[in-house]
Order: sequence, then structure tokens, then C-alpha cells
Amino acid sequence: MDINRAKEIAASPVMEDVKYNGVPVYIQHVDEAKETVRIYPLAEPDQEIEVPVRSLTTPSSTVAMEVQQMACRNSDDGIRD
Repeated sequence: MDINRAKEIAASPVMEDVKYNGVPVYIQHVDEAKETVRIYPLAEPDQEIEVPVRSLTTPSSTVAMEVQQMACRNSDDGIRD
């Protein structure tokens, strides 16, 4: 996830599906200078941690990554002799 998307999600009144290491989390705060976010697992709100913003995923970012990986594999297949 990029910093701007994290800021949008944090400011939105709508609960987004955000995950850290596969665990659903809530974005508590975004630190633009450090490019980190303070989050907590939805099931454990007292377990707040700070992580790099790039370590967060949403369903749309996961799909985009998978499409990019498939495109890379397909282009690699075309390079082989």
C-alpha cells in the first residue's frame, strides 16, 4: 500500500479491508515522514504496533500484485529459446 492510500483509509468513516501479514487491522495513524502506520489487529485493539506502510495490503492491492506477477511470468516464458 502507498502512503496516500493509507491516509485515505485512515481518514475515511468507512471500514476498509486492510491486512498486515494476513491479519485484519485498523489504521490508527499515518506517519508520512517515516512512511509508517500505527495499526492494531481488529481482534486485539490493545496490541498497537508501528509498521512500514508498504507492508499493508488490501484485496485490490493483492489482486494487482498477482496480475503483475502473472505478467512477469508470461513475459519470462516468451524470452526463453
